Amino acid sequence: QVQLVESGGGLVQPGGSLRLSCAASGRFFSISGVEWYRQAPGKQRELVATITRGGSTGYADSVKGRFTISRDNAKNTVYLQMSSLLPEDTAVYYCKSAVSVRPFHVEDYWGQGTQVTVSA
Repeated sequence: QVQLVESGGGLVQPGGSLRLSCAASGRFFSISGVEWYRQAPGKQRELVATITRGGSTGYADSVKGRFTISRDNAKNTVYLQMSSLLPEDTAVYYCKSAVSVRPFHVEDYWGQGTQVTVSA
């Protein structure tokens, strides 16, 4: 079993910053791609950012230039640095990781989610 432990969510004012963390633990060979999603009440879940095993990144247009995804392979941790936060960024943020329990066998795992609230 693999677990993803998320942290860093909270309440922040518009224009503020937060850094979310997603740390993997358990038995696995390696972590491949990692994605951050978010879902607001009554809204569909949307992909926010992605990072590949090779470090290539991608962002939703709504967060481009404000959010940065990065990874620390030694710590098995992926980060989402969020700046210039807007009220519309309010959502539960989830990380999803493609994990190799052994070579060429990849499974998706989800974190529990962390609440981000942007409000004055």
